[in-house]
Amino acid sequence: MSQTNDPHDVGGLEAGPVERGEHDTAWWEWQVDAMVRLALGKGLISDFAELRDGIEHLTPADYEDLSYYERWAKSLAYTLVDKGVVTRDALEQKMREIAERQAQSS
Repeated sequence: MSQTNDPHDVGGLEAGPVERGEHDTAWWEWQVDAMVRLALGKGLISDFAELRDGIEHLTPADYEDLSYYERWAKSLAYTLVDKGVVTRDALEQKMREIAERQAQSS
């Protein structure tokens, strides 16, 4: 059996106990969930397997540093850019606009 270095491939590795307690979901996490569901509903992505593929293409650093919903957001962006639904430039411009609005409101 070959050994993989992919950060998402942890089958059989010791990871400690799974935290099963309830936790609050941040508003932006609900927004990521809604974006994924809208993309599915609009046929922009066919199923969750497409997003898992995007997550599996994250760098090891991104996989380790990003939270669950941050991974989904980055994967959705990757998938929609890859499919030509949005351009990388348009996405980056929108992210700059949002960052500027947040900076002005704080």
